Amino acid sequence: MEKRKIKNTDLSIAPINFGGNVFGWTLDEKKSFNILDKFIDGGFNFIDTADTYSWWVNGKGGQSEEIIGKWMKARANRHGLVVATKVGSETKEHGYDISKKHILKSVDESLQRLKTDYIDIYYTHFDDHKTPVEETLSAYDEIIKAGKIRYIAASNLSPERLQESFDIAEKNNLPKYVALQPHYNLLEREKFEQDYAPLVEKYNLSTFPYWSLAAGFLTGKYRSEEDLSKSQRGEGVRKYLNPKGFEVLKALDEISAKHKTTQGAVALAWLLANPLITAPIVSATSESQLQTLFAAPTLNISSEDIELLNKASQ
Repeated sequence: MEKRKIKNTDLSIAPINFGGNVFGWTLDEKKSFNILDKFIDGGFNFIDTADTYSWWVNGKGGQSEEIIGKWMKARANRHGLVVATKVGSETKEHGYDISKKHILKSVDESLQRLKTDYIDIYYTHFDDHKTPVEETLSAYDEIIKAGKIRYIAASNLSPERLQESFDIAEKNNLPKYVALQPHYNLLEREKFEQDYAPLVEKYNLSTFPYWSLAAGFLTGKYRSEEDLSKSQRGEGVRKYLNPKGFEVLKALDEISAKHKTTQGAVALAWLLANPLITAPIVSATSESQLQTLFAAPTLNISSEDIELLNKASQ
């Protein structure tokens, strides 16, 4: 499988980023190890998590990083992996926080849970809307120099704060974000395409969209109110049970039948066909879901297929 370069770094990745929010939530440790083994055996090497996953289970999070850390230690495979985690999200114990104090404390806790001495990509997960950009970036500068993290990236920052981060980094010789993790998929296009794509192009950022399959809706398994009880995440897709949602599913049904693959693989291939997208973030909790992840990078959808999906999802 062809590796893709993460821009402005020396990191190379297979073009699917595994979303670690399921570890310690819908997957216990044993099942997590099994899925991770199969993901790596499939030729992939990029794992995404956050220090607060899954705080909605235990109030504070940390389980996902712990599971990944135990797994890397047991398999002695840290060297071949690209591991991303995040800082700044809220838990039941604290609000959003990207202050220097919080970052310096959190990075050490993440390293301990991950049982590693460096993190490849460290994200500003959420903005706290109060810490000066300079304070956040100077904290990152300190931990990059200490060898604790290699590169920084941004997730849920407003376009304005993102722009300000580049301006301040430039002016004060502070580290610059190398990647963006936006909410982007066939059903959520407007915000990324209008507000963020220009910044991605301007600063040559790699893009790793989250909720690439719209919480599972784009796999085609939710087609009616009754289907929402099929999983713990069902309620999250209620908002897509509308004419546009059904139009997109119809296009996915048609294209997946043509290529003899799954709707989910087509939805991911649509993302991968966009030159601005480096690797979509996707979770899997079963063997069959993993097959969808594996199929996407090898699927060559035609320009007609893309046109059909663009039209359906406008």
